[in-house]
Amino acid sequence: MQDYIVEIKDVDKSFPGVQALDKVSFQLRAGEVMALLGENGAGKSTLMKILSGVYSRDSGTVKIFGKEYKDLNPRLAQEIGVAIIHQELNMCSHLTVAENIFLGREKLRGGVLHNRSMNKEAKKILDDLNIDIDPATIVGDLAVSKQQMVEIAKALSTNARILIMDEPTSALTSKEIDDLFVIIRKLKENGRGIVYISHRLEELQYIVDRVTIMRDGKYITTADFNKITMEEIISNMVGREIKEKFPKVTCEQGKKILEVRNLNAGRMVRDVNFALYEGEIVGIAGLMGAGRTETTRAIFGVDEKESGEIYLDGHEVTIHSPADAIKAGIVLAPEDRKKDGLCVKLSVRENIALPNLDILCDKFGVVDKKKEKTMTEKTVDELKIKLPSPEVNAGALSGGNQQKVVVGKWLARQSRVVIFDEPTRGIDVAAKVEIYNLMNALKKQGIGVLFVSSEMPEVMGISDRILVMCDGRITGELNTKEATQDKILTYATKFESKRAEA
Repeated sequence: MQDYIVEIKDVDKSFPGVQALDKVSFQLRAGEVMALLGENGAGKSTLMKILSGVYSRDSGTVKIFGKEYKDLNPRLAQEIGVAIIHQELNMCSHLTVAENIFLGREKLRGGVLHNRSMNKEAKKILDDLNIDIDPATIVGDLAVSKQQMVEIAKALSTNARILIMDEPTSALTSKEIDDLFVIIRKLKENGRGIVYISHRLEELQYIVDRVTIMRDGKYITTADFNKITMEEIISNMVGREIKEKFPKVTCEQGKKILEVRNLNAGRMVRDVNFALYEGEIVGIAGLMGAGRTETTRAIFGVDEKESGEIYLDGHEVTIHSPADAIKAGIVLAPEDRKKDGLCVKLSVRENIALPNLDILCDKFGVVDKKKEKTMTEKTVDELKIKLPSPEVNAGALSGGNQQKVVVGKWLARQSRVVIFDEPTRGIDVAAKVEIYNLMNALKKQGIGVLFVSSEMPEVMGISDRILVMCDGRITGELNTKEATQDKILTYATKFESKRAEA
């Protein structure tokens, strides 16, 4: 049998109030892709941060290329050949692509940064990976998907022999995912070992050799991918059978809640018209760059609209800012939860209370601590947010639990419309079902639910009606009973097809 290049045995790791890892073992061979699977909070990222030297372990052994390392740190791990691509992007947005790729390994000439040399080498790395990005571009000017590709290029630039990919496709288009899989297969052929963490289980069939499954900080099982079914994988991940992947409730359509007329906002929102009714969930589908997120931002008042009207319960509402939208009864759970949806250095309690101070404060502006405690406990209980205490910083939670906090902070408000932008991005299958159930609960309460998703099975599985966007416009509307992926794609490429014909 081929020797293991990574051997982790009986590793423990605790944080205040929580046992993150409990006697966990893990092995990786050269030239294989090992999928590391589990729910949010299962301990996957913690285990990989130990392997990459970000965290120190409390006990247990870590061997890399046959040598045991007692005190790993990020620099030593990198020198050994370990690189990690984190789920949450760790880019310096004010620096160029090349400067980010060589951060900490800058090329100098006479004690001064040699940008020409870094740009030249960065371009070669990007070209080898078939990534079309100018190395002189400021990273903050790139789309999230392009930033993710720069993260991958940065990791590979260190000539890593062990590559850890934590949700690498969560912000990528289908074409970019295909390109990434080509890169992964090439890396396998070159003998690199890859740890692949993903909640998109449908991806595994294209690249994965084996799977290791964790649950609640414990090792559950390891199996060859071709010898385990998807049902067995999910059952091992969540400890129970998930009977319905896309739970759906049927409600009678009520009165019109929201109407958007001739909305224009910048290049990506052009003459958008639609309505949203009680008792329905409306999904917005389309390719990346179609204008879906920009539309939600314009409705919520994040981006200023050039023209158009928004009506709520038959009355026009004036929205110049998110505060106006919230006051009117329209709320948004944004795509980038860490950047736009949370104050990561504040506690979960504070994050839930912050947008609800008008409800929690008395007439003198003093927070009613009893109300705040009740609101927090109710939100944590209803959404099954896993945390040691409401006082833990939101940034310390797993991605799925962070998403639940973002959604949960709006539940105390008497909101009429809840907009979700990529609500299940980067969260596990069980947490997804909980988000779907939340959307269904809002639907049954007569609250309008509008959501953007890049996952077509999700859009078709949860929506009652689907709006398809392309080039900033709504190009099609489908009832989910008649919707197919082919029909959605036809509308999603409508303007691109016209341009191609022209």
